[in-house]
Amino acid sequence: MKPKQELHRGLEERHITLMSLGAAIGVGLFLGSASAIEMAGPAILLAYALGGSVMFIIMRALGEMAIHQPVAGSFSRYAKNYIGPLAGYLTGWNYWFLWIVTCMAEITAVGIYMKMWYPDVPVWIWALSALVIMASINLLAIKAYGEFEFWFALIKIVAIVLMIITGLGMILFGFGNGGVATGISNLWENGGFAPNGIQGILMSMQMVMFAFLGIEMIGVTAGEVKNPEKSLARAVNSVFWRILIFYVGALFVIMSIYPWDQIGTQGSPFVLTFEKIGIGQAAGIINFVVLTAALSSCNSGIFSTGRMLFNLAEQKQAPAKLHKVSKTGVPSVAVLVSAGALLIGVVLNYLVPEKVFVWVTSISTFGAIWTWSIILVSQLKFRRSLSEEEKKTLKFKVPFFPYGSYIALAILILVVGLMAYFPDTRIALIVGPCWLILLTAIYYLKGFNKRPENNDKVA
Repeated sequence: MKPKQELHRGLEERHITLMSLGAAIGVGLFLGSASAIEMAGPAILLAYALGGSVMFIIMRALGEMAIHQPVAGSFSRYAKNYIGPLAGYLTGWNYWFLWIVTCMAEITAVGIYMKMWYPDVPVWIWALSALVIMASINLLAIKAYGEFEFWFALIKIVAIVLMIITGLGMILFGFGNGGVATGISNLWENGGFAPNGIQGILMSMQMVMFAFLGIEMIGVTAGEVKNPEKSLARAVNSVFWRILIFYVGALFVIMSIYPWDQIGTQGSPFVLTFEKIGIGQAAGIINFVVLTAALSSCNSGIFSTGRMLFNLAEQKQAPAKLHKVSKTGVPSVAVLVSAGALLIGVVLNYLVPEKVFVWVTSISTFGAIWTWSIILVSQLKFRRSLSEEEKKTLKFKVPFFPYGSYIALAILILVVGLMAYFPDTRIALIVGPCWLILLTAIYYLKGFNKRPENNDKVA
């Protein structure tokens, strides 16, 4: 009899907390925020606050189910159990596709950042190098991967905190500015707090939601974390507040020090901020930090895609070979397949380097909105499936239920509508639905709908 293929529970609470932060605090903040600021001006703070509130509801919904049923592949399995087999299949493969596309954005960003030091080297060279390094790390034992990601994420978190503290010193006391406090007047000068009005804020929502992509990865770790009840609950509750502080706090400081209409014209706003403070060498240091941020997010993405393929294979919705686990407890075949798919990103960087980032971020956002919507709908149905007694014994509940879930769903639908309205992001509403239609066709052609295991429930 063949030994059961199982993932190792080698991740501790500190690992998953930093991993989720590592996935979410990446290109969306360090590079994507420049595009978002250009659209909304200082009012981008409102967009991030709104997006963060929506993510709080989504994360609590995921946490409620993940603590009740801590399984690998989490929301794909919950979708299967509470919505139906097709929903689980689509969600699992869509999440894989989402992270493949997101990692393309991350390796594109690596090439952009490396241009500061090596302007003559093509972006695709750095994209390929980043892919090889991150895939190699993902083939290590899960605990070793967790340690890599812990330190990767810690580097950028420390950098953001130092930037916020230093920036506040400049705003309040004139630190680095000859003792002259800069104040926060840049937030309403240069055209006002919302220079492009409500339209500008709405335009930025696609990039804002892309920035939060990755927070839901906590659910994917459920099958490999020690003491899931305690670790997942604490991680879900803490990550939201930390990310809200990092995004809103960091951008508040950046836009107070630097006129919003000058941000985004010369690269990352973080690099510009340290140059403005007057620490000449800091620009190179911060470029290193944002480089590790992109690598960290890519690292987490390859982790997520490998685990999702493993879960799909476990449910007989992907080739059986993808369920193979190495001696160190890593789904090695699934990781290698995901890394192979990422080579498309390298090719795109070679063919259309100037368009890759906008394309992949918009497509990623569509995939993320599908995943987040499925989490909310699954949780609504999960709650209805429980008896009154079971509802009372839930250890981790969604606040403002069910109204918060409905409002979050409505905002996600609004973002999809906005993506259809604006030409730059419309490509996502072509690629995304086409991908879902293709998956649905494969589902029925392969006869997945007739397989008896589609009626299995998570024990």
